[in-house]
Amino acid sequence: MTNNDIFKKLRVALMLRDDQIEQILMLVDFRMSKGEIGNFFRNADHPKYVECGDQVLRNFLNGLVIHLRGTKENPKIPMDVIAVHKQEARPKEFTKSEKATAPPKEFKAGDFKKSTAAKPKFKDKKPTKKIEIVEKVNYKNGKNPKG
Repeated sequence: MTNNDIFKKLRVALMLRDDQIEQILMLVDFRMSKGEIGNFFRNADHPKYVECGDQVLRNFLNGLVIHLRGTKENPKIPMDVIAVHKQEARPKEFTKSEKATAPPKEFKAGDFKKSTAAKPKFKDKKPTKKIEIVEKVNYKNGKNPKG
């Protein structure tokens, strides 16, 4: 497992965005731009992919400890910090219309079965006369008819 894989897994597990990772690195006085951080998370075959070095991962882990636990003077509870990340990771709700404010319908087990409702009736088509494209041809094949 490479440093990039470890970095990716930590980012997903802790629900961190690039700007949050940048702030975590700033806690240990390690400056890196969002673009440089984004290059670590690309596919290995991408032209802008960059290998994550030991120094970058070490500084990120040290900053992550400070970010989650806090300092001796100002301790934090790690689960509270992670809960804040979950709140920020949720998509923002759209404004609801009057119809959307109604309580959601509760579904029962039988609601999704095929209904035996009557199928819509279509107009009966009048029978149309078939038009023959090729006329009937009497082939004699060079023989005289019997008769």
